[in-house]
Amino acid sequence: MTSNACLSNTGVVASVRGSVVDIRFEAHLPPIHSLLHTGTEGKIIIEVMEQLDAQRVRGIALTPTQGLARGMQVVDSGGPLLAPVGKEILSRMFDVFGNAIDRLPAPQVGWRSVHRAPPSLANRSTKTEVFATGIKVIDVLMPLERGGKAGLFGGAGVGKTVLLTEMIHNMVGQTEGVSIFCGIGERCREGEELYRDMKAAGVLENMVMIFGQMNEPPGARFRVGHAALTMAEYFRDDEHRDVLLLVDNIFRFIQAGMEISGLMGQMPSRLGYQPTMGTELSQLEERIANTDTGAITSIQAVYVPADDFTDPAAVHTFSHLSASIVLSRKRASEGLYPAIDPLLSNSKMATPGVIGERHYALAQEIRRTLAQYADLRDIIAMLGLEQLSTEDRKVVARARRLERFLTQPFFTTEQFTGLAGKWVSLEDALDGCERILRDEFKDVPESALYMIGSIDEAVGKTRPEPATEAEDAVNPHET
Repeated sequence: MTSNACLSNTGVVASVRGSVVDIRFEAHLPPIHSLLHTGTEGKIIIEVMEQLDAQRVRGIALTPTQGLARGMQVVDSGGPLLAPVGKEILSRMFDVFGNAIDRLPAPQVGWRSVHRAPPSLANRSTKTEVFATGIKVIDVLMPLERGGKAGLFGGAGVGKTVLLTEMIHNMVGQTEGVSIFCGIGERCREGEELYRDMKAAGVLENMVMIFGQMNEPPGARFRVGHAALTMAEYFRDDEHRDVLLLVDNIFRFIQAGMEISGLMGQMPSRLGYQPTMGTELSQLEERIANTDTGAITSIQAVYVPADDFTDPAAVHTFSHLSASIVLSRKRASEGLYPAIDPLLSNSKMATPGVIGERHYALAQEIRRTLAQYADLRDIIAMLGLEQLSTEDRKVVARARRLERFLTQPFFTTEQFTGLAGKWVSLEDALDGCERILRDEFKDVPESALYMIGSIDEAVGKTRPEPATEAEDAVNPHET
């Protein structure tokens, strides 16, 4: 990238305050977003963020600034940050500058600016299609949109990354598309494990990974999302392929913007967030779109600080999404994986016009049953199941069986659980839910429905045993 450096425009470092560097230029000021090189062999890279006056610019360092001092020469590269594009980037892992970090030789690639406008409205596709994931609870209750944006909301340790990796496994195995995994401010251990898992699963040849790890400066973490989108746009617009863009974690993008904003001396907004948060998030999210040539479908993990869904970062992210998948710590503690809360999660695709009358009616009936069970839980905790009416006990039995049927063993967790992963078609998932709601499985123990694929597996899994008094209360049925 330094080969394009316009050596005619040079400046000197005027001041260094952590990642914030002021540079004085005599000839002409570099434009906003220009990359500047300084330090030994130009290894310190700075992005111009502000033009202070006729001779000075203020930039944020995208690399550590150790050894940088006033008076050092700075070279204007003559252009913005570039991302590698081309078929050669498939099965590779990169950092924000496009350097290969998988210990393999650097590929021969093309380069494009990471700052690109979203597709115009005239070029966008207006077709609405459902995107199958093979995960029962998602496909039945919160179907995803092809070319849409889905958010995975949850606190720390409730299974966001596991769910993302399972979706990669399922998508690459079932479709001819490309997966791009963008790690923003996440642990390097997760990236290394993901690379190994995807290689073992045989899906790496249709996948690209790009990481801005949590030990990198905020400038690098802030730009890695734009670099990943530039790669995705190449496959959509030039190769005419569908792209699955997985972002882990979009909150870290907002957090990096907040750090940059603070370093640049901007007045903070509510709860310390940057005043430009809405604009920065929109500039990233609006580039994820469906066009006539292909679609970028995005699934984004969203860390929710202290499990507070009124946090400005969560609220702003919600507004861009066509589906919200909310992970619940309570369900995770009960062993109901994936720990998705079916009552808090929703999708704009869940309408009769998109998913059909039967699917819509079933989803509503499932939600109604689970909501009734949630209302009855306090009564059960205080008075016990025996105090409920016969009808309410039937509702409880159906809801508990639905909860267990909507669990699923994952391919990516086989080594931990010892259970073989399952891909479940939408038709099988709907059929299972419908039969549970019709009380076909009232005589089958709840445990037989736990961690299975299609409902037929429950029939041969366990034969009903003589019920104890306690079981009679939990699994009521006429004898």
